[in-house]
Amino acid sequence: MSNTIAVVTGAGSGIGRAIALALAEQGDTVVVADLDLQAAEKTAAERPDRLFPMTVDVADRAQVDALRDRVTAEVGVANVLVNAAGWDRTDQFLNATTEFAEKVVAINYLGPVHMCSAFLPGMVEAGNGGRVVNLASDAGRVGSAGESIYAGAKGGVIALSKSLAREMARYRINVNCVCPGPTDTPLFQAQAEKLKEALVKAIPFRRLARPEEVAAPVLFFASESASFITGQVISVSGGLTMAG
Repeated sequence: MSNTIAVVTGAGSGIGRAIALALAEQGDTVVVADLDLQAAEKTAAERPDRLFPMTVDVADRAQVDALRDRVTAEVGVANVLVNAAGWDRTDQFLNATTEFAEKVVAINYLGPVHMCSAFLPGMVEAGNGGRVVNLASDAGRVGSAGESIYAGAKGGVIALSKSLAREMARYRINVNCVCPGPTDTPLFQAQAEKLKEALVKAIPFRRLARPEEVAAPVLFFASESASFITGQVISVSGGLTMAG
């Protein structure tokens, strides 16, 4: 059994779900947080002894604070936070409305900001260190046509992770970042067929990542094996991007 209490956002499906299940499999207690409570409950049903479903809109700071209070009261003080919630829709920048841009930034950038702001004080006060793993995207490292606003938000997550790593080091709280490339998730499958085919052809391994393959480095960053690693960014893209 593990003493880890982890909170994973976006855990109702895709990469977040794979991360939550993998953490539970190694004995961690995991809060499965998602905007879609039914999806969170479906994930939690895989390991009801270790997984606790809760709902949250990460773009809403009041809901994030309510989640923190519920987690603390019902499960305990979290010492691992994984920000995996995300959203996007592929389109050209010139077609983007203000409403679309604000939604992308609110979920993909302000979501991690809200979650870190809500949960980090508890880790600091507990005095036992902690781990934060933010899910960004290779779009935030090298850019992505048709995803300019999303790429900007994810680039912000990368910079946020590095800056928080510097601030949190004194408290023995590690902050790292995982950048998935094209991954077989519901969000990817919602893209146009021609775009999906083009992306798969561009990947040297000629296939999409499986969510479990993205979960693997997240588990590493959340573990004691990464105790002296902070402020780092790793891509999981099958060689599509090889950022320095």
